[in-house]
Amino acid sequence: MSHPAASQLAPMQAALHDLREGQGSIATLCATWRARQDVMQALPPRYQQVAEDLLGRLEAGSLFTEESCSFSQKDLTDSLATWLEKAAQTLSAA
Repeated sequence: MSHPAASQLAPMQAALHDLREGQGSIATLCATWRARQDVMQALPPRYQQVAEDLLGRLEAGSLFTEESCSFSQKDLTDSLATWLEKAAQTLSAA
């Protein structure tokens, strides 16, 4: 049986999908993820640290053009997708 917070991953996945498809913004993605404290509290503390690090780098990267920033938006969104997969596995085992 999975943890009740597992269902709350859906808005996070939707925000990531929208950003990747060019239909969402980094600000919306970050706000959506940060609003999911129920998910963050259901996971080991390291998950929140990693998510916040990725979100912070995504926000920092949005201040610059792709060429002048050391953070690749694609790499960061790929990392967020991996984070979601691992979070889903962790919550389904809870």
